Amino acid sequence: MKKQAEEKLKRAASVFTHTHEGIIITDDSGSITEVNDAFSSITGYAPEDVLGEHPRIFHSGRQSPEFYAEMSHTLLTQGYWHGEVWNCRKNGEIYLERLTISAEKDADGLLQHYVSLITDITLMKEHHEQLERMAHYDVLTNLPNRVLLADRLSQSMVQCQRRNQSLAVAFMDLDGFKAVNDRHGHNVGDKLLIEVAHRMNEALREGDTLARIGGDEFIVVIVDLGNIEDSEPVLKRLLKAASDPVYLGDAVMQVSASIGVSFYPQDHVGADLLMRHADQAMYIAKQSGKNRYHFFDTAQDNASKTLGQSIGDISSALGKCEFVLHYQPKVNMRTGEVIGVEALIRWQHPVRGLIPPLEFLPAIEGHAVSLELGEWVIDTALTQISQWQKIGVNLAISVNISAYQLQQVNFTTRLAGLLAVHPEVPPHYLELEILETSALHDISQVSTTMNTCHKLGVCFALDDFGTGYSSLTYLKRLPAYLIKIDQSFVRDMLEDADDLAIVEGVVGLAKVFRRDVIAEGVETIAHGVALLQLGCVLAQGYGIARPMPSSDIPEWVSNWKADDSWQVNKG
Repeated sequence: MKKQAEEKLKRAASVFTHTHEGIIITDDSGSITEVNDAFSSITGYAPEDVLGEHPRIFHSGRQSPEFYAEMSHTLLTQGYWHGEVWNCRKNGEIYLERLTISAEKDADGLLQHYVSLITDITLMKEHHEQLERMAHYDVLTNLPNRVLLADRLSQSMVQCQRRNQSLAVAFMDLDGFKAVNDRHGHNVGDKLLIEVAHRMNEALREGDTLARIGGDEFIVVIVDLGNIEDSEPVLKRLLKAASDPVYLGDAVMQVSASIGVSFYPQDHVGADLLMRHADQAMYIAKQSGKNRYHFFDTAQDNASKTLGQSIGDISSALGKCEFVLHYQPKVNMRTGEVIGVEALIRWQHPVRGLIPPLEFLPAIEGHAVSLELGEWVIDTALTQISQWQKIGVNLAISVNISAYQLQQVNFTTRLAGLLAVHPEVPPHYLELEILETSALHDISQVSTTMNTCHKLGVCFALDDFGTGYSSLTYLKRLPAYLIKIDQSFVRDMLEDADDLAIVEGVVGLAKVFRRDVIAEGVETIAHGVALLQLGCVLAQGYGIARPMPSSDIPEWVSNWKADDSWQVNKG
C-alpha cells in the first residue's frame, strides 16, 4: 500500500509538472503556494515572482469589480467557477485565458486550498473574431457584406411594421467600372471602389446601411421613410457620390451608378424578393441611360409574369410529365474520381422549350405544388440511381430541397416512404442540399429533422455557402457534412482579390468545422489549380462538365480525365 501511494504521488507530481495547462494552487486565504512550469510559460512569471502573492496581481483591468465579486460568490457557494478572463503577463501584455477554479476541502468539509487551471486562448479568440469579421464584412471596402446586409434588412422590416413606416432597398451597379478595370488594372479599380464606397456611405443618414455584395454591386437599405418620395434625397446624393470624379495619382476616374429601388411594405414580399425586385429595377435604370434611379413597379411586374409561371400551369405540367432532370458531375480534381452528380430540374415546355428553374420555381415557393415537385425530383433521382447501377455506373445524386419542404412536419416520413419504394438503392447514394440563403425558422427543429434523415442513411450539404445571412450559425448548428462554395465567388476568384479571400476563408471555415468543401462554378483549368492550392479538391462547373441528360452521363464518366496540371498539384 505504501508503494502504491508513493507511485500515485509520483504520477500526480508528473502531471503537475508536464501538463500544458497552467496550474496555480493557493491557500484558503488566496495566497499563491505553488505554480507549475506551464503557468510560467503562459504568464512569464517565475515561481519566486508570485509565491505568497494573491492572483489579483494578474488582473488586466478589463473586468469590473462586479465580475470578480460574482466569481468569489460562486466559489463560496458552489466551490467551483469556470469562464474566460483577460489577465496580464509579466511583460504587461494582456491575454485571454480559460480559467477553472476549484475549492478543495478536507474530509471534514473545511476549505484547504484552491486549484486554478489556466489555458491561453488568445490566438483562438483572435482567429474566431477574424472569421466572424470575414463572415460579415467586405474585405476590400470594410462595408457590411450580403450576410450582414440580410440580417439588418430583416431587422429593419420588423421595425417598419412596428412603426408603420416604409423602407427602400436600392440595388446599385456602377456604370463604366469594367472599362476602368480593363484600362488601368484591378489595383486601380480596387482603389476606385474603396473611394466611391466611402463617398456613398457618407451620403447616407444615420440608420441606413450600405453593403457591397460583390464586384461593383452595392445595396443600400434606407429606413424610416414616411412615404416613397422621402427616399429621393438620399438616392440623389448616392448618384452624385458615385459620379463625382476620383483622383488617383495623375489619373482622373469617373463612373456613375444605375440604381433600382423597391419599397417595403408597398412591395409586400420577403427580404430576398425585395432585393431581387430592386435588381430588376436597376436593369431598367441602366437601359434607360444610366446615372439614374428607377422604382420597381409591382403592378407592372405582376402583369408581365407569363402564364407559364403560374402555379396552375406548373401543377398541370407536373401531371403531364413535362419536367426533366439534367445532371452535372462533381469530381475530385486531385484523384480524378467522379464522386457524384447534382440533379438540376428543367421544364420541357411544349411551346417555350427548355425552361431553367429560376423562371418557374420562385412562382411556387411556399405552395403545396412545390412539395409535389420536390418529391418528384427525389423519386426521379432514386429511379435514376437504380437505372445507372444496373449498367455498372454507381453515382450518388444530390438534390436541392427548399426550406419549405424541409420544414414540413412529415418530411422524414415522406422521405422514408420514397426510399422504401426503391429498396435496391442504398440511401447514402441520395444527398440533399439546402440553400444557405434559406429562411429556416426553427434551427433546432431542422437540425433534428436532418439527424433523423441521417439515421435513414441520407446526408446533407449546405449549398451556395457565403451568399446568405446565417453562414456561421448554419455551419455550427446544422449537421451538413459538405459546404458548397457559391459559384459567384469561384467564378471571379482569379481576378477579384475579395472573391479569392472569400473562397480561401470558406475553405478555412470548412477545416475549422471539420466539413468537406466543394467549389461550384469551376469554369477553367486555372480555377481548378487555384482551388487545389487553397486545399479544395472537390469541384463542379462548366470547366468540368455542363449539366447533361441522364443518357449522356455513363459515356462522360467513362471518358473523363482530370487535367494533368491538377495532378501536378497533388500534395
